[in-house]
Amino acid sequence: MAPPQGQMRPGRQLAVLGLIFVVLYLLVFFSGGASGGWKDRLEPRLGLDLVGGTRLTLEATNTLDGRPPTPENLEEARQIIESRVNAYGVAEAEVVTEGNRNIVISLPGENRDMSGVGTAAELRFRKVLKITDGGGAVATPAPSPSASGSPQPSGSPSPQPSGSAPAKATASPSAGGQGGGAPAPTPSASPSASASPSADAAPVPQSIQEQRAAVEKKVGAAAWAAASGLQAPADLATDPSLAERLKPFGALSPQEVAVLTPEMQFNVPTITCAQLDARPAGSVKDEKQRAVACEGGAVKNLLDVAKVLGTDVSDADAALDQTSQWVVSLNFTGGGQSKWTELTREAFNNTGNACDASALGQDGKCRVAVVLDNKIVSSPEIQGVLTGDSQITGNFNQKDANALAGNLRYGALPVTFEQQEQQNVTATLGESHLRAGLLAAGIGMLLVILYSFFYYRLLGSVIFLSLVLSALLVFGALVVLGRQIGFTLTLAGIAGMIVSLGVAADSFVIYFERLKDEIREGRSPRSAVPRAWIRARRTIISANAITLMSAVVLYVVSVGTVKGFAFALGLATVLDLVVVFLFRHPIMTMFARTRAFLSPRVSGLGRALPARTEQTNPRTPRVKEA
Repeated sequence: MAPPQGQMRPGRQLAVLGLIFVVLYLLVFFSGGASGGWKDRLEPRLGLDLVGGTRLTLEATNTLDGRPPTPENLEEARQIIESRVNAYGVAEAEVVTEGNRNIVISLPGENRDMSGVGTAAELRFRKVLKITDGGGAVATPAPSPSASGSPQPSGSPSPQPSGSAPAKATASPSAGGQGGGAPAPTPSASPSASASPSADAAPVPQSIQEQRAAVEKKVGAAAWAAASGLQAPADLATDPSLAERLKPFGALSPQEVAVLTPEMQFNVPTITCAQLDARPAGSVKDEKQRAVACEGGAVKNLLDVAKVLGTDVSDADAALDQTSQWVVSLNFTGGGQSKWTELTREAFNNTGNACDASALGQDGKCRVAVVLDNKIVSSPEIQGVLTGDSQITGNFNQKDANALAGNLRYGALPVTFEQQEQQNVTATLGESHLRAGLLAAGIGMLLVILYSFFYYRLLGSVIFLSLVLSALLVFGALVVLGRQIGFTLTLAGIAGMIVSLGVAADSFVIYFERLKDEIREGRSPRSAVPRAWIRARRTIISANAITLMSAVVLYVVSVGTVKGFAFALGLATVLDLVVVFLFRHPIMTMFARTRAFLSPRVSGLGRALPARTEQTNPRTPRVKEA
């Protein structure tokens, strides 16, 4: 039984709708990110195809054999890169694979800085075993710690533990101007166990052996034999002939240097930090192998196998420390925390005297290098066994700290990439498509409105006002979402909104035709309105729910601009339901109380009312449901 009309208070629902409009447009004009004049504050964020943007192509490489990555690895890399890009606050970013090697990234806005999105972000924590000069000059003994020059503090970054940690890891001052937070190297020609290859070294892949054979042929047998015989960094000052034999290594490319053993990269003085820093990404990613990396561009570090990896980090966030410097806070997993504690215990106690005296910090403790890809971010001296989370500190600004945290948070890429090209894309074609799309939307809406007034007459005004209110809600939501979550409007998004007009028109037809059915069954127009609403409401909700679920599924399984289509369709569908409940039904209740609504010619119910008149004079009266 339909509820009495007195229970319906349309004014309250219209007031709620008005409050929603007030709050939404207050956010449009005054929320964070709103700037410029009133016109500027009403501009939504537009996508690449509408305002132009930047397109970057990354080519997958493999430092081992040069073969293309597997489709699974390429897709995993695409997903990680997409997460990194979205972490910058950029929505509607298009990250797609192209061929079997390339990933293409497209972002709205010209001259976008995307230099870090393709970095491998392989994080490793390694003990520093030995250091030596990496400048390529003839090695000379470094000044002793008692030399007259006072130590100069290093400007290199250093990880520090959180406040809960019992000790503090800090970078030690450098002596002799070597930089990088490490003491000056003290080269020695004597053999050293710590510099020799480990007995359980992993087997060398066949492709690496072939590349090493090519390097051996290039440098010559004499140079290769001299380098292979070194057990520690060579002192060229005491053996000038050795300097001449090792000279060909200085002409190797970074790609060729990368295939040499870590011991050869470290011991040969003509292999410089300039060559090591330019090695292909992923050259030191094998955690089971020792590695060589430079710090400060002048000091070569022989690093132990990695005891803690980036996968042992559960979360990374950029934050300001107590000195208002940007740092990257690291939270370890359960197993990762145990590994980190054990690594700091080894470094603090210098277990097995693994760290050479030249590599120890100011207080005589081992240093642990934080290695990101091929470079050392920092190498602090461990001053205690650390049982809590840690921080990576350094000369970070907010952008660099956020980029590093994002790379660590979303994981390392399974494939290494090289940037091929970055170009700006104009929106000339997009602007013409936008004009055509808006014209099509305008024509479609005009036809719907004209048909509504022709067929439904007074009820057509309800359709017209509902569409206007829905459009205003959608527009305001687009502006706010563009500022808050970076949603950008593309041609695909506009298409989704045009499709939503059909969904809205369907709900009108369902309601109004149900209203006519109620009148044909003998009810007055006023009593038919609430009953028609009850019966049509379920159908309207079901139809919109199906559309909304389709949009959600499409958003989850799709990529690129198709996500924009799905998001816009879902948003417009939800806001259409808001208008249905807070405007359409209340305004129909108010219209039902007017005289114009009772007029067949004005209300648009003329075809239904005669049927009611014929049913009001039957030969046998019947009882109708109220």
